[in-house]
Amino acid sequence: MTTDERGTTDGGATNEGTPEKGHRAVFRIPGTALIGVLMLFMCMFPFAATLPYLLVLLVVPILVAVWIVRTRTVATRDGLEVRTMLGTRTLPWDALKGFAITPKASVVAVLTDDTKVALPSVRTRHLPVLSLVSEGRVPDPSGLLSDDGETSGDAPADAAAREKSTDTDATGADRADDPASEDRDGR
Repeated sequence: MTTDERGTTDGGATNEGTPEKGHRAVFRIPGTALIGVLMLFMCMFPFAATLPYLLVLLVVPILVAVWIVRTRTVATRDGLEVRTMLGTRTLPWDALKGFAITPKASVVAVLTDDTKVALPSVRTRHLPVLSLVSEGRVPDPSGLLSDDGETSGDAPADAAAREKSTDTDATGADRADDPASEDRDGR
């Protein structure tokens, strides 16, 4: 297929609205959690089958499965989409004041009007990902994405060279210039 200047293919379908790769992150409960729900259903079924009014108990595993499948946070270059069991809320990046961290290491979005919105399945370790997806509109508090941390592909060799040149012994004297220390250390 060929593409013309407008971004359309031979079939006439436009690909302008499709997001580019790497500009979307989905945070959700892993699908393997459904195995536990299936086990819960199988354990509850014999009890629910004995008496007709206990069939209501089978609603519990069904609701838990719906919660697992539905709950998620989707980050795109436009903002965050927070899906809970009962609704969906879209938060553009401009509406965010920042993030707050709860004692359980989950992340809460703080809006410009100081309201807080819980972000399902987002933890503190995901903050660099949110910074990347937002294209810098949300700063990375961990410092993993700072310009100081980004170096060329030979970073380990540079770090080893810096470590060797600044290696000191217990007295504080620089050992890199002392040939006798190389014989003792085997370097």
